[in-house]
Amino acid sequence: MQKQFLAVVGHIGPSPQGAKMSAPHALAALAALGQPTRLAIFQLLMSGEPDGLAAGAIAEEIGCPHNTLSSHLSVLARSGLARATRAGRSIVYRADVDGIRRLVGFLVNDCCAGHPELCDLQDAIRACGCAPAQKSKKRRSRT
Repeated sequence: MQKQFLAVVGHIGPSPQGAKMSAPHALAALAALGQPTRLAIFQLLMSGEPDGLAAGAIAEEIGCPHNTLSSHLSVLARSGLARATRAGRSIVYRADVDGIRRLVGFLVNDCCAGHPELCDLQDAIRACGCAPAQKSKKRRSRT
């Protein structure tokens, strides 16, 4: 019988801020998102940006028991995809947008021999509605 290997996130921790993502960090993030409940939680956290969501609101929306939710959030945090801050007596969870940017960057880094613009990835980013707003150029009036 052939053994099946499971992706285990472990305690790899998030990659340093501003640094490129390493292969072990990318594998941890992909493994974290490879579980349906964690993927749903991450998508919910992304939709809750920039304010974040309290654990109770996440549990209610996902339909997940609090102790199970805590485990899922821990896996997302260790993989660099979520972060938590204390707000009084509650904890607010947010998607780590920089973490997902590093993951996407890792995945497309070598796209088209180092020219990802050739793959029309910018169109895909704009289509999702999460691209940064373009700065409009103000015309100077001639008076």
